[in-house]
Amino acid sequence: MEPREERIQLHGFNNLTKSLSFNMYDVCYTKTKEEREAYIEYIDEQYNADRLTKILKNVTDIIGAHVINVAKQDFVPQGASVTLLVSEGPVIEVPDESYEESPGPLPEAVVMGLDKSHITVHTYPEFHPYEGISTFRADIDVSTCGEISPLKALNYLIHSFETDIMTLDYRVRGFTRDVDGHKLFIDHDINSIQNYIPDEVKSLYDMIDVNIYQENTFHTKCKLKDFDLDNYLFGRTKVDLHPGEAEEITNKLTMEMDEIFYGKNIN
Repeated sequence: MEPREERIQLHGFNNLTKSLSFNMYDVCYTKTKEEREAYIEYIDEQYNADRLTKILKNVTDIIGAHVINVAKQDFVPQGASVTLLVSEGPVIEVPDESYEESPGPLPEAVVMGLDKSHITVHTYPEFHPYEGISTFRADIDVSTCGEISPLKALNYLIHSFETDIMTLDYRVRGFTRDVDGHKLFIDHDINSIQNYIPDEVKSLYDMIDVNIYQENTFHTKCKLKDFDLDNYLFGRTKVDLHPGEAEEITNKLTMEMDEIFYGKNIN
């Protein structure tokens, strides 16, 4: 086993702020008002404030923090928000691979500690007024201060939601100093958020990167490759559709997903 590369000696505390924004989208076809209302009710139950709080608490376990305060709310008519203020937790054991660019663990492993940090999630169920399309979006932000990267929680977050499309942003801000006083604007090597997504997950998605390396800003968009209409019909299956209806609904759903993925309306 090769010895781990010696870490840079810092002057004082690591003052870098690292922020991960994870946006996920679930798209569904709800033909009738009753189906749409049932879908929104299902989403509200599936991703209510209590379950979202549990997900975020698992994130704190993964990055080695403990929760100081929880603010959570289920909204009327739909949607939920949770905010966790977290602080440095006890580091049980810091494995060597914690310092390497790699996909983060699922919640069984505690990796490292952090300080002065917060984690938030907000949900947004919505629907198209005419087309029968319903969409659920969840926005999650993990902001940490210090050595640990919130990217370590990305693998678990991907596994926690039924995701058709993901938009991922990672930013490193501020600076810290080494013992000679030189500023460090980033403390780890990274060329893409994709380095933190396991290969078996990446194989499921088409991905686009838009990175600004000199600004330590990284952006990745992901869209499921395979499309099975049965996975997008709420309360029915393809055998329940009239002739030609399956193709029409498929076109509407794939158009919706393409517009979200590319971030623009498509004629």
